[in-house]
Amino acid sequence: MTSPAIHGLYVITRDDLPTAALLADMDAALQGGAAVIQYRNKQRDKSLRYKQATMLRQLCRRHGVPFIVNDDIALAREVDADGVHLGRDDDNLTRARHILGDDAIIGASCYDSLPLARAAAAGGADYVAFGSFFASPTKPQAVTATSGLLQQAANTLNIPIVAIGGITPLNGAALIHAGAHALAVISGLYTKHGVEHTARQYVRLFEHP
Repeated sequence: MTSPAIHGLYVITRDDLPTAALLADMDAALQGGAAVIQYRNKQRDKSLRYKQATMLRQLCRRHGVPFIVNDDIALAREVDADGVHLGRDDDNLTRARHILGDDAIIGASCYDSLPLARAAAAGGADYVAFGSFFASPTKPQAVTATSGLLQQAANTLNIPIVAIGGITPLNGAALIHAGAHALAVISGLYTKHGVEHTARQYVRLFEHP
């Protein structure tokens, strides 16, 4: 797959769901308009991660959206994912590009650091992610980023910018206005209205900026 621009609702999987529930929820998110799915699982054994990633990749292909693997370059290659997302302590961009190829989508977490984002862009990242912007149940100890950082990044970077951390359909619009091209969500997708309905709420933020 040729690397597309990252834009819209960027869904990251929960790691506490059985496979059937995980697939059902991600299918609902895609039905609701999710533009990217990232498989993030820090807890499962290798064989289960391979199984889940393979099935999610197939699901994403049916919907025509990119499938990204968090942290694990080897797994991304094994399941023919569209790319990988790297954190500060993960394999470097150069190694990921060498292993996954020129067409792979490689993202980088940059937390609250514009210099880190500039270095990632110079190193070949296809997009960068900043956050946490709001209190996040997934990473309660995460550093805090600001909308001003998004504005600075939008003015200086030529690659898509992803915002992450405690984002809801109620607070996400301000981040888009500040310069975010995509909103990454995990727990925010799980509301009383259901995954598909909530996904549509996020997607509407991009339709009416």
